[in-house]
Amino acid sequence: MAAGEAMGVLGFWMQSDAVGKGAALLLLAMSMLTWYLIVTKSLQLWRVRRHAERAQDAFWAASSLKQAVEQIQAAAPSSPFAALAREGAAACAHHERRARGALAETLDMPEFMTRVLRRGIQRASAGLDSGLTILASIGATAPFVGLFGTVWGIYHALAGIGFTGQATIDKVAGPVGEALIMTAFGIAVAVPAVLAYNFLLRAHRVIAQELDGFAHDLHAYLTTGARLQSDAESISPVRPAPSAQRGA
Repeated sequence: MAAGEAMGVLGFWMQSDAVGKGAALLLLAMSMLTWYLIVTKSLQLWRVRRHAERAQDAFWAASSLKQAVEQIQAAAPSSPFAALAREGAAACAHHERRARGALAETLDMPEFMTRVLRRGIQRASAGLDSGLTILASIGATAPFVGLFGTVWGIYHALAGIGFTGQATIDKVAGPVGEALIMTAFGIAVAVPAVLAYNFLLRAHRVIAQELDGFAHDLHAYLTTGARLQSDAESISPVRPAPSAQRGA
């Protein structure tokens, strides 16, 4: 077999020992896990963003709280907005039934609803955050795994060259070049993981802001019976007073 044909990923795999093959398999597993998380998390966030506006419109279009919960459940049953609405409605009914009871239930209505909605937001955020830590870890460690494979491959290659006693360029370039493949493999695994982490984290922040705004409006509705209006809507326009007529 020619020297050029022996070089490459297959040549590195055939010449490497158990340690080098273990590092290559670890990078392969990290790459497969990265792309699995990219696909699943992207679909999850896409579905949440797609249903966010529809769920909120269905909730606020209802004429009663019970109807609002039913409509948002029908519009987006798996959406965190629907889960937050269900938890808020259940907490409101629970507080009304047991106004006197345990310490957590003796809180006034606004404080009680704040605690319930905050826990709902935390659960929704935990579900959206799942997998992002793995992507961040892969993006941070994959280059070092590849570098370890490169160092070990170069050591293994130089040890073999020293054993044979042939240190010519054609004997050194092949094994060392094949060992450097591990560095490129590590970078190829890390770059998609880092880019996906940054993209998914930004998308999660946007959803978290929308969920926080919905929880804010829901809190105001459950405690006051009316949705919180913006500053522009709450301030009524001031009409200028008619000026006094001047005498001729």
